[in-house]
Amino acid sequence: MPVTTAPAALLALYDREMRRGARPDGPDAVVERVGRVVRRTAPAHGWNGIEWSGFVSAREADEAIAGQIAHYTSRGLPFEWKLYAHDEPADLGERLSAAGFTAGPDETPMAAETDALTLTDSVPDGIRVVPVTDAAGVDQVAEVHERAFGDDASRFSRRLLDALTTTPDTVAAVLALAGDVPVGAARVELTPGTSFAGLWGGGTVPEWRGRGIYRALVTHRARIAAARGHRVLHVDASPRSRPILRGLGFAPLTVTTPYVYEPPR
Repeated sequence: MPVTTAPAALLALYDREMRRGARPDGPDAVVERVGRVVRRTAPAHGWNGIEWSGFVSAREADEAIAGQIAHYTSRGLPFEWKLYAHDEPADLGERLSAAGFTAGPDETPMAAETDALTLTDSVPDGIRVVPVTDAAGVDQVAEVHERAFGDDASRFSRRLLDALTTTPDTVAAVLALAGDVPVGAARVELTPGTSFAGLWGGGTVPEWRGRGIYRALVTHRARIAAARGHRVLHVDASPRSRPILRGLGFAPLTVTTPYVYEPPR
């Protein structure tokens, strides 16, 4: 694949390999194609949701929405319908809202071929980047996550430790340390048999932002992905990270919105 692949072609490849061809991300996760929906069902601390849908009519969409609500509700699981701007029908987001889903903030999926990235091996003064290999490291990643994003990291940290323990070929995590203090963290998810590696959870604690830590963490993860044979990096970029990623060579592909359904208590 040439390093000049257009964003539209990368999006088509992503739809084919990562959405329609989604694979389990852990030993207890199940990916199924049910009609024109690809869904992932995992334990409560895992990610549960709809990876892809391709409806040919509004009626088919409504029936599928009801079916997925029944599937996850019967298991007592909240789930996410990850809606992409090019998904059909065009009013699918409105139909999800009408069915009881809550829309989260939009994100911008971006992608880049590893050979086309502008990377640097430099790290900010006083910072070292180290791999995460054990529960103590996962605890430090969770500490950064909570300070950087302001939300609870207990489910995420359990999922990361599970992956590092049972399927270490599918994930790698890194920490940025100032001395022995964790100030940045991130992970890369590597999907065997695909072109893609996903950058997730990249965060820096507030007092260390603006010094190049996020860029250094992207570089480290890009090198891990390339060494393991993944040619394309993808990331759901926030407004804060988009300019940095553009500078490194990432291009926006589309817009995605998470629609979350909470089962009645």
